[in-house]
Formats: sequence, structure tokens, C-alpha cells
Amino acid sequence: MRQIMVAALQMSCTDSIEENIAKADRLVREAAKKGADIILLQELFETLYFCQKEKPEFYSYATDITENKAVQHFQKLAKELSVVLPISFYEKKNTVRFNSIAILDADGTLLGIYRKSHIPDGPGYEEKYYFTPGDTGFKVWKTKYGTIGVGICWDQWFPEAARCMALMGAELIFYPTAIGSEPEAPAVDSKDHWQRCMIGHSASNLVPVIAANRVGAEQIDDSMITFYGSSFITDATGSKLAEANRTDETILTAEFDLDALADQRAEWGLFRDRRPDLYTAILTHDGQTKNLK
Repeated sequence: MRQIMVAALQMSCTDSIEENIAKADRLVREAAKKGADIILLQELFETLYFCQKEKPEFYSYATDITENKAVQHFQKLAKELSVVLPISFYEKKNTVRFNSIAILDADGTLLGIYRKSHIPDGPGYEEKYYFTPGDTGFKVWKTKYGTIGVGICWDQWFPEAARCMALMGAELIFYPTAIGSEPEAPAVDSKDHWQRCMIGHSASNLVPVIAANRVGAEQIDDSMITFYGSSFITDATGSKLAEANRTDETILTAEFDLDALADQRAEWGLFRDRRPDLYTAILTHDGQTKNLK
């Protein structure tokens, strides 16, 4: 039996990197006191969600991983608390910039980096201006407490990403997120749709999903987004075990027996009965495949 506890943290952010790191530190410590082994913070928590507007001065937020304040801070904290921390940061690598996650093991070791694969582009979410599509491919990491996969926000809308991580051995899938209102379509509320997508990934792969979103209203020039929180944790069938509300800073936790979950996946036979030879249509833009005789 491999019994572990995971946590999803939900917080508001300011325009002060130091304040945001200090708040995240406090929440991580509280989650660790509750017994959490793997603790997820939200996407780009060091700053306000600057991607609302295309402003060249925000390129300066990007840093090499060796210089990033959050990664440096939480490497020390991971070792101190003996917890695993996927840390979101704006990465500069040579001449390009990525929306990245640093995976910190429970001894503070940097296990590797995942760079966001799917980059959105729309009013209030102008990420293609800031981020190059990731070049790492989907990855999983063997941490002290289990093998984890991590996608970043827009990645969570693509079932292929979750399936790839599950096929690579992910026992838990984590999604740090920044999502809320639509500045040019205030009547649109994507919260339920957002949750259902990830619930589907959980249910179809028999892998728990942990999603952490931010809360609060953030304004960049004439654009404002109210982030709707609603962070959650599912069991391996997609049932929500814990869920935050839309407004409050929150620590969610859930416990899992990873060995029991592995037995459950084997018993269902979902991976045994896959037919990848029939799935070539997803490799094309139009879904058309050659007629093989």
C-alpha cells in the first residue's frame, strides 16, 4: 500500500512577486502541516496574470530557471518540508520564452521541466504573444511519493495530453491553471465546462486529477478578469473529492492508495483494450486516414 496525500492551493495574486511568493510559502506550509506530500500551486502565481494584454515590458518577467525567484525559494522549502512541488514560472531559455513547470522532488532536487504545449490566444488570454509552444513533449516524473504528470491550463482541454501522461505511467495528473471571466463576453461562464473536461480525463484514464486555479479580480490596463477559483480534486473515476468555491483562498486535500489505484486500472482493462492502430485520424488535421486494404 502506497498511501499519499495531495493538496491543491487556491490564492489571489498581487503585482508584487515577493508578496505572492510569501503567500504561496504560507499556504504550502499549511498544506504540509495537514499531511500533504505533493502540493500544487496555480499557474504563473509569481505575478498578476499579465497575459490579458500584449505589453512588451512584461517580457522582463521571464527568467532562466537558475535565476527564477519562485523556483529558488521553493527548492529550499521542498527540502525543508519533504514535499513535492510543481512550480509554475515564466521561463526564458536563450532567445525564447515558455510557460513552464519545474518539478521539485521532496529533497529539493529539480527533476526536470515541462513547457506548456498548447498556447491559447483570445481576448484577455493573449498567451501566444508571450509564450513559444513547448518543446518538451508530455512528461512524467518519478517523485518520492509517486509518478506524476503535469499539464498547464490550456493543456487541460486536450484529452490527448492526459492520455499520453497516463500511458507514460502517471499515477496522478496535475493541472495548474489561470482561468476566469471573458473580458469581451461577460455572460460566458466556463467553470462547469472547465471542470467537466478534466473530470473526463480522470474517468477515461482511471487517474485522479488535481486542478489549482486562482481567485480574485485582476486588471491590466482596460482588461479585467475575475478568476473563478473552483479548484478541485477527483478520484480515479472522476468523482470530485474536494472542491473550492469561487472566491476564497483555499487548501484542498485528498488521500490516495496508489497501489490500489494501479490494481483498479488493471482490472478495468482500459489500457489493455486500446486500439492505437485505429486512432491514426487524430494525427491529421481533417481526421482523414488512408483506406488500407
